[in-house]
Amino acid sequence: MRFKDIPGLHEIKERLIMTVRENRISHAQLFYGEEGSAALAMALAYAQYITCRNRQENDSCGTCSSCIKSDELIHPDILFSYPVVKSGASSKDVRSVSQIDKWRELVLRNPYFGPGQWYEQLGVEKKQGMIYTEESDEIIRKISLKSFESEYKVLIQWLPEKMHINAANKLLKSIEEPPDKTVFLFVSIDPDQILPTIRSRCQALKIPKIDDESLKNFLRKNFSLTEDEMERMVRWAGGNMQELLRLSGTKEDENEFLALFIYWMRISYALNMPELATWIDEVAAMGREKQKAFLKYVLKILRENLMLHLMPAQPSIIRMTKMEYDFSKKFSAFIHPGNIDALYTLLSKAYDHISGNAYGKLVFMDVSLQINKLLKK
Repeated sequence: MRFKDIPGLHEIKERLIMTVRENRISHAQLFYGEEGSAALAMALAYAQYITCRNRQENDSCGTCSSCIKSDELIHPDILFSYPVVKSGASSKDVRSVSQIDKWRELVLRNPYFGPGQWYEQLGVEKKQGMIYTEESDEIIRKISLKSFESEYKVLIQWLPEKMHINAANKLLKSIEEPPDKTVFLFVSIDPDQILPTIRSRCQALKIPKIDDESLKNFLRKNFSLTEDEMERMVRWAGGNMQELLRLSGTKEDENEFLALFIYWMRISYALNMPELATWIDEVAAMGREKQKAFLKYVLKILRENLMLHLMPAQPSIIRMTKMEYDFSKKFSAFIHPGNIDALYTLLSKAYDHISGNAYGKLVFMDVSLQINKLLKK
């Protein structure tokens, strides 16, 4: 990936490029941002620029043998580490290399994905991934080897907050005293959960949301959309590339979260217990990460419904797709200042409970019963 492939964020790109051009590459760096940010994409572009054999003033060349391999995620001096899920007794099963084909496939398709998409790619949506001690052993072994083609050897570790404490402690010495010309790039969506001794040794770089104009230019370049469609998508995405790609690839019969949300509100309002039980079974089968993504979606759409309720004459400020807006024109009457705080608190707590491995069916049943009361308030 090249810097030019990432929308906006020009100051971040210039800062990273200058560290290479001025020979000021920090050996341990932490790129962090919200889920859907360009943190991983930026790490990929930075690694490609570091290893490029014919660096340009503002980007990697994209044509040398190093860039070609970097683009395909097969450069021998760019290593990847990420959470995996135990699937057997062999230690090989818990090393990133065992899932490298699935990693490459997902990154090449969408470098802005989150944990939910990764676990779905692995086929283990209901489980949580981790970076195990065996992975740290593998990293230490690989970085101790001489570089194959480039001056530098670069490790990109996605979600270091998922490192087992033993894995983090084992890797700590290599971060403190790395082999010459070795660069650690950690990419996080929750840096507060990284082991403090790891985090304190990294130069941190926050990757902010992408500005609206850059997102519009990205859509113009890659999709056939009207200006109105682009405007609505960009406002709804709110600088989140993952959400923008979801919206731009959404067909009217494929908006799973919207369909789930509409059905949930209707059966909760009617308190149709048999249908509610069936709906809860369906949501429970999605897996924990997808449940969390759904709850975040619900929080967003409730916020937009409140805006629509308060300012019905100004639909242009609403961040919704056409399907969402069509449903919300009537539903927004039930979302108002008298219940929005309680709804937000209720769903935020549900998100926290799901994150804390609470039993999903009980969480969604309790929330549904309380939604019934709040919608009728």
